[in-house]
Amino acid sequence: MNEIRVLLAEDHTLVRAGFRVLLEKLDGILVVGEVSDGREALKVSKEIVPDVVLMDIAMPGMNGLEATSRMRQECPRTKVLMLSMYTTEEYLKEALRAGASGYLLKDADRAELELAIKTVRRGETYLTPAVAKFTLDAYCRQDGARTGPLGKLTGRQREILQLIAEGCSTKQIAQRLDLSVKTVETHRAQLMERLEIHDVPGLVRLAIRTGLVQSDT
Repeated sequence: MNEIRVLLAEDHTLVRAGFRVLLEKLDGILVVGEVSDGREALKVSKEIVPDVVLMDIAMPGMNGLEATSRMRQECPRTKVLMLSMYTTEEYLKEALRAGASGYLLKDADRAELELAIKTVRRGETYLTPAVAKFTLDAYCRQDGARTGPLGKLTGRQREILQLIAEGCSTKQIAQRLDLSVKTVETHRAQLMERLEIHDVPGLVRLAIRTGLVQSDT
């Protein structure tokens, strides 16, 4: 039986190292790479086409949700197993809407990690027991279509929303995304209009609630 090729996407070095140690002890699973942000996860996945990506839900620059949404289109053979510290329904919904095949808590033991990886590799959905209690039919039976507040935005607008929530200025966002300041300002105005939120604190609260960024508290 062929080994399951796994890419690790996690921005905390020690957490990533811990998962690598666990994975290397599992039969039939091979770690083929490590990355620290969503944009790099997408880039590497397009190059090496792993079977499964262990994707942290909250990473700077491009979070795991946006990376998963794009990967579903650009790397359809790769399954995403979302890693999270949270058992809230909102985070689970956003992960499934983005196209994740599974949702696993970071404190999972080795046996559950192995089970989750092998389950999503078979094309099935794995949900850690702590979140499996939530009703799922409304979220994963819509041909992957995003709904909810983030579903109102384009991929570029979701990127800009995350960077705004991370405290980046318009100029910094323009430099990071290789856009003009005017273009960023246009996207910012449009996303505020679509979300019906017209101040930065409100955008930050939404970004935290939907898993785009993590709260400092």
